[in-house]
Amino acid sequence: MDYFVHPNAIVESADIGRGTRIWAFAHVLPGAVVGEDCNICDHTFIEGGVVVGDRVTVKSGVQLWDGVSLEDDVFVGPNATFTNDPFPRSRRHPERYEKTVVMKGASIGANATILPGITVGTNAMVGAGAVVTRDVPPNAIVAGNPARIMGYVDTTDKHTAVAAQGTAALSIEESRVAGVRVYRLPVITDMRGSLSFAEYPSHLPFIPKRYFIVFDVPGKDVRGEHAHRELHQFLVCVKGSCTVAVDDGTNREEFTLDSPGIGIHIPPMVWAVQYKYSDDAVLLALASDVYKPDDYIRDYYEFVAAVKKA
Repeated sequence: MDYFVHPNAIVESADIGRGTRIWAFAHVLPGAVVGEDCNICDHTFIEGGVVVGDRVTVKSGVQLWDGVSLEDDVFVGPNATFTNDPFPRSRRHPERYEKTVVMKGASIGANATILPGITVGTNAMVGAGAVVTRDVPPNAIVAGNPARIMGYVDTTDKHTAVAAQGTAALSIEESRVAGVRVYRLPVITDMRGSLSFAEYPSHLPFIPKRYFIVFDVPGKDVRGEHAHRELHQFLVCVKGSCTVAVDDGTNREEFTLDSPGIGIHIPPMVWAVQYKYSDDAVLLALASDVYKPDDYIRDYYEFVAAVKKA
């Protein structure tokens, strides 16, 4: 054999990849597929309909049931629990088991529970003890019960202060995400209150043809999660605060919008997500064109493919 099996393990599958290590008291049933250079730790169980990619680590106490697929470079922490039947009954088996997929490079924390039919996106991170009840977007960090998005991997959380007072006050900060810029807009304050404004072409990067306002968003919810093929957007949180995560397919960055004096320009072909809304948040979005459904890219993998073709 070109893989290692501990003397106290039971391996009944003939489809085990080169360099894989299967440790004591693990049990791999016939029909299971385990890729190359995997580490299958003590007291694990892999059922016959499971597919495990290359360089996967499955820590102790994990059971992988029919319908579960782990893509390359996945990490599964100790005692993480996968399920494949949403309405289990003793001695009653469904005609088919729900498909659960953990995509390339994702990590599942210790004692997390993954409900059946879930897809955990590329490079996502599921926190220890999380109960995952719906799909996890690529690169998202989720935690809690039920699991909610807490952040995104490989982002720099940047807080941009309000620009200095005065009508001429304006500065533009470049992002490492292609084309994204943060504008520190003028803020005028006196005894009557405060005022912030923007004009084209001095402060706005395009002439808006549409606006929309997002408000009353529960703090646990996420909005956006799409890119535009041709549309430009300019976002200002006119009350409260929210976080904007942007992604050009290579780089990711986050910005906190917590003042009417901060705006962010999101050009076409940038994936954008808004989350961490405060209870009183009101987000104003200016758009360069009217609403066109065909301009949206709502699948992250389709977005990445389109970026590569550009």
